[in-house]
Amino acid sequence: MTYNTIFLAAVASVLGGFALAQQVGVADLPTMAPAQIVILGEIHDNPTHHLTQATLVARWAPKAVVFEMLTPAQVISAQVKLKQGVSRTDEGELQAALGWDGTGWPAFSMYYPIFTALGDANIYGAALDRNDVRRAINDGAAAVFGTDAALYGLGKPLLASEQSAREADQMAAHCDALPVEMLSGMVEAQRLRDAAFAKMALAALHDTGGPVVVITGSGHADRLRGIPAALAVAAPDVTVFSIGQLEGEANDAPPFDRWIVTAPTPREDPCKAFQKP
Repeated sequence: MTYNTIFLAAVASVLGGFALAQQVGVADLPTMAPAQIVILGEIHDNPTHHLTQATLVARWAPKAVVFEMLTPAQVISAQVKLKQGVSRTDEGELQAALGWDGTGWPAFSMYYPIFTALGDANIYGAALDRNDVRRAINDGAAAVFGTDAALYGLGKPLLASEQSAREADQMAAHCDALPVEMLSGMVEAQRLRDAAFAKMALAALHDTGGPVVVITGSGHADRLRGIPAALAVAAPDVTVFSIGQLEGEANDAPPFDRWIVTAPTPREDPCKAFQKP
């Protein structure tokens, strides 16, 4: 079976689940985790999204929570410090133990409610080394991912139509400011991260038995292109449920099992960073 056949089969399987896809509120979501792996999307700088994630983590009491924002090394280091007496319930101590400052993520105070909701859940870090992400831009996702690349759908190039669509998304996400020659590499970096996050989610499921919650950007929660798509190829028997969080009006059919729409959070125009002085 060719990669393109596998990819199309995975897409068809995903689309079959969209019949019940709908916009919801937090109260509409089930009292128990709806799948073995639940992808909880966010817009990173929206505090409301993190409060929703915290509410759902507390409600579902997962055995493991995978964070896009943390590397495995950060989690290991924090675990050592926690055993040495650092308090998991002290925001400042936990922030320092995780080495959050300087990572480029929004203020830890936004994410801290999720950590307070974890209970006894094991913490996993899925973030890749930035050098590996940069290498994927030049060498491709499969070369960086390694021996399991084909298992996670990285073995062959995307269909031309899909490649073009993803490049257009990358251009739009970067305010139409990227050189065209960079677009294919940016797509490869995104594919690498989605596959890596999927692999870590499966490792957490194997270690703990689940359920597993993944805290990540809503783009990675995309059932057609993100973590769920990688999981559909790598572990088709594992149940996966994707929740996206959006701002303002949603598109006609956002690519999630469920989605939550909130008011936009106040922020400066992100495109200013791409404007020449």
